[in-house]
Formats: sequence, C-alpha cells, structure tokens
Amino acid sequence: MKKVRGFEIAKGFEDKEINLPKRSTKFSAGYDIEAAEDIVIKPYSIEKKPTIVPTGLKAYMPDDEFLMICNRSSNPKKRGLVLANGVGIVDKDYYGNPDNDGAFGFAFINIKDEDCVIKKGERIGQAIFQKFFITDDDQATGERLSGFGSTGTK
Repeated sequence: MKKVRGFEIAKGFEDKEINLPKRSTKFSAGYDIEAAEDIVIKPYSIEKKPTIVPTGLKAYMPDDEFLMICNRSSNPKKRGLVLANGVGIVDKDYYGNPDNDGAFGFAFINIKDEDCVIKKGERIGQAIFQKFFITDDDQATGERLSGFGSTGTK
C-alpha cells in the first residue's frame, strides 16, 4: 500500500507505547490525539508561557495538504484548557525536520484557578487533514530547516 497521509511515531517516542490516532465515528472529521506523557498545566499568569503537551506523533501528507490540530470541544469548560494559538497548523515539510523529527504537540493555557492534570493516553485534541490552495503569483521557494516556529517572524 502506497503511503499518502497518516501518522507515525516520532523519534524518541518509539518505546513510549504511543497509540496512533483514530476517528471515533465514520463521519468524524478529526482523529483523536492522546497525550504522550503525564503533565500538569498550571493556571495562567501573564508571565507564564503556554505548556506544550507532547503527542509523540508526526504526520505525513501530500504537498497540497496540512494538518490542523484543534482543541477538544469539552476542554475549555471541563478542564479550563484553551489552545494558545487558537488552532495549530502542521505543514507537510514539518515532517522529519532535524530538530524534532516532526513531532507535534498542543500548546495549552489553563484558564482555571487550579492545576489541570493530564494523564498519558488521555485524549487532548483532534487532528484534521486539509487541502490548501496557493495564489497565481505564489513564489515560495524557502525550505524548512528546523522545528517548531522555525519559519521566521516576517
């Protein structure tokens, strides 16, 4: 079978018993993503950075697709967790990058007044493969050389 799109265990997580994502129902858009380890997310404060919850996963896809990572709909109300960036975008060229092999995680902020404890194997979000389009005058030629946040600020 030719590989088109999917998930793999990222380097460094091979012996961590990571489950590959699955959809819950036949009409689900998103694949359920689990935490790769136990982690505590402290309540938000202005000087505190978001907490990255590792998944131990990387994703491969065709050139004209990206992986959208989204919060679980129940997380804000039940657990006080919101994604710091609203929604995550994992580009095709993030896969296998030299910094982290393309391992993606969820950047959470805890809006409750108490710690939020996430256990390994708990579902923390979902991932959806999406097509994207480019403009007629697109001239992107850059190449990804690193991992998270490496494409610059301009």
